[in-house]
Amino acid sequence: MAGLFDKQADLYLDARPNYPSEWFSKLASLTDHHRLAWDAATGNGQAALAVADHYERVIATDVSESQLKFATPHPRIDYRHTPSSMTDDELVELIGGDSSVDLITVAQGVHWLDLARFYAVATRVLRKPGGIIAVWGYNDVAVSPEFDAVQYRFHAETLPYWKYPEIQHVFDAYEALPFPFESVGMGAEGRPLKLEMAKTTSFGGIVRMFKSWSALVTAKEKGVDLLPESLVSELESAWGGAEVIRTVVYKAFMIVGKVSV
Repeated sequence: MAGLFDKQADLYLDARPNYPSEWFSKLASLTDHHRLAWDAATGNGQAALAVADHYERVIATDVSESQLKFATPHPRIDYRHTPSSMTDDELVELIGGDSSVDLITVAQGVHWLDLARFYAVATRVLRKPGGIIAVWGYNDVAVSPEFDAVQYRFHAETLPYWKYPEIQHVFDAYEALPFPFESVGMGAEGRPLKLEMAKTTSFGGIVRMFKSWSALVTAKEKGVDLLPESLVSELESAWGGAEVIRTVVYKAFMIVGKVSV
């Protein structure tokens, strides 16, 4: 999985939407303690930074060293590289030990993980009782009827270059994602909580978001340019011009749970 994101790691810094602060306030209110959190598949630490507002210490892990190089330093965040060669016991020890973690978050990443292994480790490290695990993602952005018609046609061209079956969970808005944890009222297996994220961005920002998709990197490696200048021009026209700033809405979904005891 790491290789899919190494080559466009820098684009994640400003291309992806910001997660609403109220999400993290709500998640923090569900945990009994606020000592330790684990942000898995942290990427550049976007979610970890928000988690750190509520917890004394955050362990932020990723299999991609390239992503971690762009992570924003924070005094309460400990970024750790976790290669796939690590054993479950090594990972549990690195995070904090059995029944030590108050909150686990996975932002736009759980679908890339070895779910059986990740859930087994999560079950071990979550505090019992009182620990919470939250996974979320997004799969669509609504701009305007004119722009959306062009971007959806563009997205259709990318479909052969995504990694399946993992990405299908995103396309399905996590509705088929296994999630073996007890619901706490914010979605459940088969019934994710539907959310929206608003982001004010320029045309350049939305293009950088497209370029951060792993499918574009895969296609380029195969000699296919999915975002040629002609398409960029068409998107720009539908946007309303390169200088126009718009508020766009990302369609998101979340599932939150706890270990049954």
